[in-house]
Formats: sequence, C-alpha cells, structure tokens
Amino acid sequence: MTIQKIQELLHADILFGDELLDMDAEFAFSADMMSDVLAFAEHCSVLITGLCNSQVVRTAEMLDIVCVIFVHGKMPDKHILAMAREKKMVILSTAHFMFTTCGILYEQGLRGGI
Repeated sequence: MTIQKIQELLHADILFGDELLDMDAEFAFSADMMSDVLAFAEHCSVLITGLCNSQVVRTAEMLDIVCVIFVHGKMPDKHILAMAREKKMVILSTAHFMFTTCGILYEQGLRGGI
C-alpha cells in the first residue's frame, strides 16, 4: 500500500515527505515502546505510535521504516521533523486513536509482519 493511500485513508496531515508519498509500505506496526519496535517490527513498515520524541525517528531509521504515523493528533517538534527530513522519512499525524488507525489500515489490507 502506498503512503499516499494510507494518508488518504487516515485523513492524516503530511508533516514531512510530500515527495515520498509514492513509496510502498509492506507492513504496519504499532507500539509506544521502541524496544518492541526494535524486537518485532518488519522492514518497509509503517510505524504507528503515540510516542512523540526523537527516539521514534532513530528507531525507525534502524529498521528502514518508511513512514511514522503519530496518532491522536500528536505533533512532533521541529527537531523530530528535521531528523525525518535528514533520513527521508515520511511523517504523518492523524486524529484517530491507535486502535482505530490500525483497524482502518487492517480493513484495507495492510497487515502486520511476523
């Protein structure tokens, strides 16, 4: 599923990465504990999280995560967006809660890994 499709389904704001929306995401993973992301997330995933700090981008970079979706309308600060720009990673923000976000993407065919 393309990041563009994900953005449309979630009515998400594009905070960074307009030019990267044609990238594909193979899987989705949701967590607020970055240790869980490191242990269980798949490469080429979308990371869905409510945690809004720089560790999210650092963790996502290690796993070649193509997009981070902040839920519940959370907005990362300028530092986080600058890191995403440097790593060429799409950052979205949706008003949906994590459960709803995962459900919408699952319903449209995006699955978790493992």
